[in-house]
Amino acid sequence: MAQKSVREIALKLLTQVGESGGFSHILINQAIKNHDVSGKDKGLLTEIVYGTLQRKMTLEYFLKPFIKKKADKWVEWLLYMSVYQMVYLERVPDHAVINEAVTIAKKKGHRRTSGFVNGVLRNIQRQGLSALDDIKDPIERISIETSHPFWLVRRWVDMYGEETTRQMCESNLESKRLSIRVQPLKNTVLSVQEQLREEGIETRHSLLSEQGLIVESGNPLYSQLFPSQITIQDETSMLVSEMLDLKPGMKVLDACSAPGGKTTHIAEKMNDEGELLAYDLHDKKVKLVKEKAETLGLSMIKTKAQDSRHLGEIHQAEEFDRILLDAPCSGLGVLRSKPDIKYHKSESDIVDLAKIQQELLEAVVPLLKSDGKLVYSTCTVDQHENEHQIKQLLEKHPELTVDPMFFKDLPGACQDLIGITEYGVQIFPQDFKADGFFITRLIKNS
Repeated sequence: MAQKSVREIALKLLTQVGESGGFSHILINQAIKNHDVSGKDKGLLTEIVYGTLQRKMTLEYFLKPFIKKKADKWVEWLLYMSVYQMVYLERVPDHAVINEAVTIAKKKGHRRTSGFVNGVLRNIQRQGLSALDDIKDPIERISIETSHPFWLVRRWVDMYGEETTRQMCESNLESKRLSIRVQPLKNTVLSVQEQLREEGIETRHSLLSEQGLIVESGNPLYSQLFPSQITIQDETSMLVSEMLDLKPGMKVLDACSAPGGKTTHIAEKMNDEGELLAYDLHDKKVKLVKEKAETLGLSMIKTKAQDSRHLGEIHQAEEFDRILLDAPCSGLGVLRSKPDIKYHKSESDIVDLAKIQQELLEAVVPLLKSDGKLVYSTCTVDQHENEHQIKQLLEKHPELTVDPMFFKDLPGACQDLIGITEYGVQIFPQDFKADGFFITRLIKNS
């Protein structure tokens, strides 16, 4: 079988993700492995796929004047990825992009298809692209310019205003920065930093977790320390477990634990002393948590597949000192690393998820001890999944309050964030160039 070029692989991935809703980050990793993509080409493949997905609506806007007839979906994606390279990748000459696109079109289609692709791209090269300045409506302008669905931009503008929304949308177009968490029972942060430096990986300390390091250059996935001494985890995700106010010996519930990043962080924070029960809905997901715990050498975590809305059937009231509910959500805070999410979500999805979040909260609150603390978190920026959930919960449960110490315990870097309200903290993607997260901590009054 002939070796596929990087752009042929990229086209297959884009068609798969764009039309079937596959997860881009998983499929890219699989393709790199299956096609034995070389180091240099890994970066190009990732950039073409992520970049095209991130800017799909902008690319549609650029292409619209040049396409007069309906084309097959794979042809549309071939044009999107070609225009992406012509506009956003300066180091790739236009003629090389066009020649490669025509070659792919010939292999996948027929002469008319390759002629159509060649004609569209040559016309763009000659005539130039429509100016984004021509879009007068400010919400539509943000939508097209940053490639976020109009309904989503309008929703965020209603919640946060135009300026914060624009910053968020622009931030979602930036490439994701890698961060790692050190297993402190196996190594120190300073020692890990030095060992990584010897391997050609430069890092700096996270502002959000004492165990966190931000990768400046190099790839920690190829380090000898991975995965037994370091974990790949976004630093805003690390902040969740940092805010649980944990002590060794406690009994802790992680109600939605997969894939296990926060679960294992909790165990590390507790010196692997105490009891940590980690649940998730499916056996396959629970297996990921168990494997991660074993890899990191953590023994206090007990895993089980269970719908956490029914935990009251297997646990007694007021059984846990601490509860983490990292709730299933729309994922609208992680568009930087999963750009395909924004095209596949709808407002009805948010309504459905908010109902599940509410049911989960109602299920775990009775399991919290008097004076116990519950952290609620999501990787989304939607108020209906975040502060509205907490407001609603507090109205129904007078025994709960937002822990006033939560705001004092936030790291210094978080103290002046615009997302702090009486209900918790909304971290936007632009705040730390990391995932968007909502975090709060409730206390059950005795």
